[in-house]
Amino acid sequence: MIQQAPVSSCRRPGGKLRRRRTLVALSFIAPNFIGFALFTLIPVIVAVFMSMTEWSGGSLGNMKWIGLQNYEKLFAVPQRYIDRLENPNFFSILGLFFERVDIGIALKNTVTFTVITVPLTMVFSVALALALNKAVRGAVAFRAIIFFPYVSSTVAICVCWNFMMMKNGPINQLLMLFGSSFNKTWTADSNMAIWAVIIVSVWKSMGYYMVIYLAALQGIPRELYEAATVDGANKWQQFTHVTLPQLSPTTFFVSVMLVIGCFKIYDTVALMTGGGPGRATKMLVTYTIDEFNASKYGSACAIAMVLLVLVLTVTVLQFRMEKKFSAD
Repeated sequence: MIQQAPVSSCRRPGGKLRRRRTLVALSFIAPNFIGFALFTLIPVIVAVFMSMTEWSGGSLGNMKWIGLQNYEKLFAVPQRYIDRLENPNFFSILGLFFERVDIGIALKNTVTFTVITVPLTMVFSVALALALNKAVRGAVAFRAIIFFPYVSSTVAICVCWNFMMMKNGPINQLLMLFGSSFNKTWTADSNMAIWAVIIVSVWKSMGYYMVIYLAALQGIPRELYEAATVDGANKWQQFTHVTLPQLSPTTFFVSVMLVIGCFKIYDTVALMTGGGPGRATKMLVTYTIDEFNASKYGSACAIAMVLLVLVLTVTVLQFRMEKKFSAD
């Protein structure tokens, strides 16, 4: 009679090794996950809870649960402004929201800053990468010089640019040589202040993304350009039909990083304009910090949650657009 082998002896010999490998893999992941949970996940959960409370600091017993009232206050247009409208409708009230309501102004400024800064940074980064991708004398030195602002002190950069953009500063003096009559300090003018922030942000970031584009350019096979040359393609046609398509994954990564960075802009604004003059450069993050400084912690957390939802929405849309274009 054939005896049945014990159940324990029927186990696969690789089971113990597989469990050991799994534990080793988890041991590598655990420190990063613990750090993410402690410093990101848990604070976000707490911020979501606090956004539905009214609390000005002090004892936690002073914290009052108010539900979605913070969000209602943020997006509510004061009735006194609506009463001044001759023909109140959705679009006129929406215009008031972006002109009078703090979060509307901050949102408009943030979107304006993002829409201008992202394409400008990408264009300059690609142009610099193409110019410095050639093996010419001094190319390495120029790469280091252009990359240097990214690793420099933001405080020093903003102080220098504030000096150059003063009323009698070098930039205005240079513009006057070309017939410009603008003779104001850039950061003190409500129309030019946001452009001052945009210029500094583009100048500081383009070196970093230039390096990324340089790496991508050097990864394009030379055979593609040789085949395009044989087919009679000129330099522009090679750029549009070979270079740009090959750079599309890098462009997607750069665009996502730039959009997230622009929505989170704070240091440059705080150092150059402080959100002024008036509310001309008030961004979502500076508005959040202002509410924290005013001990309005519930309102500040609500603004932070609005910013989080906006960034997640834009990022998801970018990923979907990338998938759609890749499929096409």
